[in-house]
Order: sequence, then structure tokens, then C-alpha cells
Amino acid sequence: MKYVLVIGDGMADTGLTELNGQTPLEALTLSAFDRVAGCECGRVRTVPEGLVPGSDTAILSIFGNDPRVCYTGRSVLEAAGMGVTLPEGGISFRVNLCAVEAMEGGLVIHSHNGGNIHGDEAVTLMNDLIASPAFARKLGDAGLTIHVTDTFRHIGVMISPAHDLAAVKLTEPHNVLEQKIAPHLPHRIADTADKAAIKLCDDIRELMLLSYDALRDHPINHKRIAEGKLPANMIWPWGAATAMKLDSFELKYRKHGSVISAVPLVWGIAALGGLKTPRVEGANGDLDTNYEGKVERALQALLTEGDNFVAVHVEAPDEMAHAGSLEKKLKAIEYVNDRVVQPLLDRLTQSGEDFRLLLLSDHPTLLTTRTHDGAPVPYAIYDSRTVAKALREGASQPVGKLSEKAVADAPLVEDGTQLMPMLFEE
Repeated sequence: MKYVLVIGDGMADTGLTELNGQTPLEALTLSAFDRVAGCECGRVRTVPEGLVPGSDTAILSIFGNDPRVCYTGRSVLEAAGMGVTLPEGGISFRVNLCAVEAMEGGLVIHSHNGGNIHGDEAVTLMNDLIASPAFARKLGDAGLTIHVTDTFRHIGVMISPAHDLAAVKLTEPHNVLEQKIAPHLPHRIADTADKAAIKLCDDIRELMLLSYDALRDHPINHKRIAEGKLPANMIWPWGAATAMKLDSFELKYRKHGSVISAVPLVWGIAALGGLKTPRVEGANGDLDTNYEGKVERALQALLTEGDNFVAVHVEAPDEMAHAGSLEKKLKAIEYVNDRVVQPLLDRLTQSGEDFRLLLLSDHPTLLTTRTHDGAPVPYAIYDSRTVAKALREGASQPVGKLSEKAVADAPLVEDGTQLMPMLFEE
């Protein structure tokens, strides 16, 4: 038996005026999703109540890790995904390259991903920033090292005795788009006697402002603006975390496998659980990611490498919702249906292997707010044996609908950690 997990990041949503009150999943015709939902569907709370909704808390739950117990912060997962191990006394950060603009009243953030900067431009901007004299001096004083990647996502590691991180507010940039940044710069949200935590907060705020001074007139940003793109002109550290330990996926579920993604966060959750994280060329987390390459890599793991579990994570629907584009979010969901789920169903059926496939959104990402939400999400589980039995008995291919409305009256699975046992029929 083979087991497949497909996560369409941020696919779930709320009813939209532009869709006559429907969500994207309700409004679209998605034949492969319908095939999966024809076997079993329901709704699940992937983010425990009281926790901040995000892919970190949600995907931890989906993979069977209770974030109420294990979670220390997002960035340590991303660090693990990039092969960065926290030293003793280390605190990790996710460091975004963002796009801000000087407007009346102060700087306004337009993009949490620097206009989706990646490749050589991202690497050059970050390396030039790190080498700039004023910024470099402050980096040294703060004890911060930035590990550069070829995306807008970079990893920071700070050596600091700070322990009261709860007293410091580091805002997620994707939650404050089109807002003035001043109220969302690092600040204390509680009195604390932890002088190191106070210094950490002040240092990061100063580094953010220094980065804007260094990057706003960089030749790459002048070029991007001339091309009609947003500049990547400020760093935004967030998601402070200390070391995190996850249970072995194989010991817990007696399954071994691979996780196919373009996102360091997902690689980190997989790696800390002992799962493989093969990289796929052209997989970039955006709308133009290499869908076909991800599917081929998943099938290779299942059918030729002996894995009995594989997960395919697609970031695009979430990114398109953060960008505020209904058209592109709809297209991203269609791509998950047409270019991921459909070929997986077809190729695995042709292989003759019995298989089960779990399909869901990790959390809703709302186009109305361009932010994450913690509401339950619809899920569906396909079982090739159920379909084969129906066809042998002369019935047609069972179909259903994977949408928020279709499962509104279904019993709620209160804990996302129950999903893996459901997939594995435990």
C-alpha cells in the first residue's frame, strides 16, 4: 500500500463577493478533487485554538506533531530545512526581503517577498547588504549571522542569552501588507527584566532600518523598478525560535518516505521527523513552480525507490492570496488539481499499486484580508480499493466536492494530528 499527502497551501478561503458568495474551492470545477472527495471527505481543525494560524502550526499538526507541545517558533523549522543547526544559546529568525515605499507619513510595506525576488538578484542584494559598512557593524554588535538563500527567505541565527522572547513582538510581514510599518517594527509587548531580550528587540529594529538605507538605491532595485517590479529594499526578521525536537515519523507511523516542497519550513518539519526532502529544479513556491517535476519526483520515490509515503506541498495558492489576486489564486488551485492531483491519481492507478491519498489545505488564507485564518479546512481521502470495488460492481467513478460548504455539516475532526492515523487506517 502506498500513501500520498497533497497540501495545497492556503487553498481554503471564505465566501467572496466576486464569486457570488462562494469560496474559490466552491466556485471552481475541479475534476480530480471531485474524484478524491468521492471516497471520503470531512473537515478538520489543523491549527489548535489559541495558536497563531500559519503553515508552521498547521503542517506540524498534519504530520502528527502537536504544536501546543513542541512548537518554539517558525524560523527554527526553516533553519532545519536549510541545513542550519542552532548552536547552544542560538535564536533563529526568518529574514524576509520585503518591498517598502516611502509615502506620506512613513514607510509602507507592499510585499512580504520583495516582489517575489529570487535567484541571483536575491543573493546579490543580501550579500551586498551584509557587506555594507554600517549594517555589517550592527550585525556584529547584535551577534546575528544571516545565511543567504536564492529566494526572498533567508535564515538568521543570533547568539544571545535572551530568554523572555514572549516579551518581544516580531510581526509577520505578510499580515501587515499595505500598512505603515512603524507600528509593526520590533517592540516590547510586556515588561521584562531580560536585558538581552530588550537588546535583541532594539537591534533587530535598527537592522531593519539600516537595511532600507543600504538597499533603497541599490542598482538591482533601480533595475527592478524600471522593469515595473517592486524593489526588495528592506529585511524583515520574524518568527524567533529556539531549538525544536520532533518525533520520528517512521517510529510513530511505521512509514518511511519523502516530502516534496519548495519551502524551507516544510523541509524542516520533514527533516526533523526523519523524512527525506529531495529538491526539484524549478520548484520555487510561486505560481510558475515546477508542478510536473514535483509529481515525477514523488512517483519516483513511491514506485522506484521503495518509499511507502510521500507528501507533495504546493505553496502557490497561499502566495497568490497574500498578493491579493483572486485570479491567480483560482489559477493556482486549478494547477494543483490539473497538474498535481490528476497525474498522481492516474499514474498510481496505472501502476497497479493500492494507494490512499489525503488532500487538503493546511489553513485558509483569506483574500479579504490577505492573511491566514485558523478556521477548520475541508479534507478528502481517496482509496483506490474503494474505487476499484465500485467499478467492478458496475458503478461509476464515485465523485464528491472538496469545499467548505460541502463539508459544513460533517463531524469536525478537532485535532489535526489525527489526520495521519486516518490516512494510514490506524
